[in-house]
Amino acid sequence: MSVWTRLRDFARRPGGAITAAAAFGLMLASLGMLAEGYGFALLVFAPFLIGYAAADLYDGPHRTSWLALAGLSQAALAGAGALLLLMGREGLICLLMALPLGSPLAALGATFVYLCRRAERTGPGATVGALALFPVLLFVESRILPEPPVYQVSTSVDVNAPPERVWKTVIAFPELPEPTEPLFRMGIAYPVRAEIRGEGVGAVRRCVFSTGVFIEPIEVWDAPRLLRFRVSANPAPMEEWTPYPNVRPPHLSGFLQARQGQFRLEPRSGGGTRLAGTTWYSHGLWPAFYWRIWADAIIHRVHLRVLDHIRRQAEAPQATGAP
Repeated sequence: MSVWTRLRDFARRPGGAITAAAAFGLMLASLGMLAEGYGFALLVFAPFLIGYAAADLYDGPHRTSWLALAGLSQAALAGAGALLLLMGREGLICLLMALPLGSPLAALGATFVYLCRRAERTGPGATVGALALFPVLLFVESRILPEPPVYQVSTSVDVNAPPERVWKTVIAFPELPEPTEPLFRMGIAYPVRAEIRGEGVGAVRRCVFSTGVFIEPIEVWDAPRLLRFRVSANPAPMEEWTPYPNVRPPHLSGFLQARQGQFRLEPRSGGGTRLAGTTWYSHGLWPAFYWRIWADAIIHRVHLRVLDHIRRQAEAPQATGAP
């Protein structure tokens, strides 16, 4: 029996189809990461192809049910994720974030095979053809994808202190306590403290995060009403969970970028302050609407951590001059 025949027979078993499709997925992801393309090809087409490959390899001689093929697609997708983790190509957090997107796409790939096979529309070699299409799609989208749009996230808190007192903590605040939120304990970057060099327009604020430092040159200094700054340097958005040290997938460098930020202070009746923090950011992941859900939620939690800390500092007895 030839090697090819042995491989074909192996791939026609459930475990074999899952293994082959998972290895196929690792190949697709490696190509996408090599091209640093986190667009349609890698984040949409690749999960579809993994489910497609698992169903295509197994269903030829079996004509199994749709439910079984869908389950096979999910196992293959999980296998591809495990290989990426074990090979040090990706971290657990990002794989979990991608799962709600990839899982239905893999099932859709299996569904496509199921429908086509029942209509006698597919034959051997379709998976190989799909693999050949993948690098073409990577090349094409690298030339046609537009610049990512800039999004805005705003969060506000009410502070029981006048704007003048709040302002002093806004421009620079002391060390925050260790985070208790599960999001930050999982590795998402969180703010630690803020420092400032100089005063007025041209001063440079440094917001220290768990993964590095945001450099924030001040563009508007309207004390005690508005502090606006651009962001000239961004640290990594997270520390990945992996079996290996210093794993840095390409998407951790440059694909989620804060562009600008501001703090707005508005006096409230009774002597309090409405403090609002706003971040403008962009990301290079596709589909943009899906990854924006994650990015907005993360930035909102970062805002709350900072704003609540500023509120506590401004409301503390020593901030009022009380003993």
